[in-house]
Amino acid sequence: MSIAEHFDDMSYGLSPESDAEARAWLARHNHSFGHYIAGGFTTPDASFQTFEPATGKPLAQLARGSAADVDAAVAAARKAQTAWAKLPGPARARHLYALARMIQRHARLIAVVEAIDNGKPIRETRDIDVPLAARHFTHHAGWAQLQATAFPDHVPVGVIGQIIPWNFPFLMLAWKLAPALALGNTVVLKPAEYTSLTALLFAELAAAAGLPAGVVNIVTGEGDTGALLVDHPDIDKIAFTGSTEVGRLIRQRTAGTGKSLTLELGGKSPFIVFDDADVDGAVEGVVDAIWFNQGQVCCAGSRLLLQEGIAGDFIRRLKRRMETLRVGSPLDKSIDMGAIVAPVQAERIRALVAQGVAEGASLYQAAIDLPANGCFYPPTLLTDVQPANVVAQEEIFGPVAVTMTFRTPDEAVQLANHSRYGLSASIWSESISLALQVAAKVEAGVVWVNATNLFDAAVGFGGRKESGFGREGGREGAYEYLKPKAMAGRKPRPVQPQIAARTASASDFAVPAIDRTAKLFIGGKQARPDGNYSRPVLTPKGAVIAEVGEGNRKDIRNAVAAARKADAWANTTAHNRAQVLYYIAENLSARATEFAARISAMTGRTTAKADAEVEASIDRLFSYAAWADKYEGTVHNPPLRGVALAMNEPVGVVGVICPPEAPLLGLISLTAPLIAMGNRVVAVPSAPHPLSATDFYSVLETSDLPDGVLNIVTGEPQPLAEALATHADVDAIWAFGTEALSEAVERLSASNLKRTFVDHGRLTDWHYPSAEGADWLRHATEVKNIWIPYGV
Repeated sequence: MSIAEHFDDMSYGLSPESDAEARAWLARHNHSFGHYIAGGFTTPDASFQTFEPATGKPLAQLARGSAADVDAAVAAARKAQTAWAKLPGPARARHLYALARMIQRHARLIAVVEAIDNGKPIRETRDIDVPLAARHFTHHAGWAQLQATAFPDHVPVGVIGQIIPWNFPFLMLAWKLAPALALGNTVVLKPAEYTSLTALLFAELAAAAGLPAGVVNIVTGEGDTGALLVDHPDIDKIAFTGSTEVGRLIRQRTAGTGKSLTLELGGKSPFIVFDDADVDGAVEGVVDAIWFNQGQVCCAGSRLLLQEGIAGDFIRRLKRRMETLRVGSPLDKSIDMGAIVAPVQAERIRALVAQGVAEGASLYQAAIDLPANGCFYPPTLLTDVQPANVVAQEEIFGPVAVTMTFRTPDEAVQLANHSRYGLSASIWSESISLALQVAAKVEAGVVWVNATNLFDAAVGFGGRKESGFGREGGREGAYEYLKPKAMAGRKPRPVQPQIAARTASASDFAVPAIDRTAKLFIGGKQARPDGNYSRPVLTPKGAVIAEVGEGNRKDIRNAVAAARKADAWANTTAHNRAQVLYYIAENLSARATEFAARISAMTGRTTAKADAEVEASIDRLFSYAAWADKYEGTVHNPPLRGVALAMNEPVGVVGVICPPEAPLLGLISLTAPLIAMGNRVVAVPSAPHPLSATDFYSVLETSDLPDGVLNIVTGEPQPLAEALATHADVDAIWAFGTEALSEAVERLSASNLKRTFVDHGRLTDWHYPSAEGADWLRHATEVKNIWIPYGV
């Protein structure tokens, strides 16, 4: 073909990347690898075969991690952790800089090994994955350098178990290792069974860079090996990226163990296109959103929501663009899509697409040639999809986009949020005000405006709802690998003594007090308990001083409904929330003597101590009133065209189980930060001393707090906590009480992957300054990162 014919045809030829060095590296290891433990590779006792997705040929033998292997890796990490944490931050920073430079020096080798092992195009591994991995180590070296001043009064979590997926093997490794190491933790990392090679290559590079033995340990294996890591008693935290189903199991298995947990799980992200959008730009956005990495991306923009006026034209242009996509060998630099990671994943994609067609979707697949061998799937578009169809609800994790239409921005938001997932969203409009209005309403941890799939180490990433909890990257991600010093040293809560009610004497002729059984407080009104039962409130000597309602599951349901109805509180200004909290504090102050007397009567404490609790409660209300308009977001400046607004948003409806001690101060310390940040609360007050709470709602009734923002259900903590933890309309639950209470809350919260904040039966000094402030506000908020084009 002549040059002129090439210009007329505009077809691409092959542009193969050499894999000679990658194959030589595999050959040096005889295509067989052990685990990397305590600074060296082990000889495997048992192994399994991995395959090259693009050809189906055997690639390497990997060690299958056993209980003994995991024990050895955890022991090595534990042995190294104390010395690693004691290293000054700048010394750890130098190690991370060395790792970043090592990645940069060997970037091409890493990129090629990744493309061979995973099946993704070399252009993506070379230009996106590996440079961003180096960026993570460089960025977090900075946090190590600044740790003493940036994170005062915090210490490392300890030994971290990290489990990463197969879609971004090397990037996920850096994503997780960099912050953990920077802040003084050591790690046992379990890569995905399909794609472990670049993790083992990294281990070689880390050793060459002088990383101390035991700081990073890598154990390969299948799901059973990951379960051994999750269950290991000497692991302090699990950081998992993968499917929602596995994340749910991990939440259940770690319940009650005291392990910290972050979960970055599945997604079904909306890609919203308004009729004023740059249609051609949005079409290119779809290519990046769903056909990048063969659609094997947790935040893939797989649900195209198109405004009706442009839907037909948009779909026509998108189909035309699909015809130009090229699928082929991952080592061909001219292709757009490579291979699906494994035959089992390709079969899952085919099955879900077939089910979508059976439910009425129209199938369009680009008429492009696929390689004869290997595991490939064509770019696919499903139209005429209904919101309830399986392909609109389930994560396909393949190169399949589904389309739906909307008329108004409100309808777009409803469709976007009609999902159990909440990882990301992409919004396309030439009106920045419209885009930001919708961005604020979309339930997602990350939102891109006129862009998609942008990532950076400086910007937090993570989801809401069944997309998991916690953040990775940025300052918010750094906190996931730290714990407050004050929380680290708490002692077990003393067992509450059982006090029998004292029987009144029949010869007592005193005039009885007028009976008053305190009711529940739901939706701004006093309410009788559904079961029409009451429970006595006793003095330390067993005298009955009052009765309160015995709440049950239906009372919790009514309280949650009232809280959900009060969603306007989340949208009121921070200034207004502050004013209400100030007003509550003022009204409580006016009745301080009365509240102190009540605390003395219930607890038997001295008047001076009761007075101190009331004063501390008033101060805490004033503190959170002050924080309400000062706990602000920030602006991240990634090395890309744009900025990312890290916005603190309320979690939603939060259940709170108050501690048995400090009946007034405990209640206020837990509910005030939530209310200040715009959440609505269902609170279960101190079981032995609930009258402070039932007296407190009379303060709320006169303090302009909107109905339903704070609801109070008295009763036995354990069953009420279980009702809250299993309620699908509760977004988070805080529980302070027994170890059994914490275990039940964490285990049952897995039903919809609620965020939890529990004390594992550890006693908090509620008078101490660490019982309030930014650490508590972080639990009371979700960070939403909104990427906005800015500058040139």
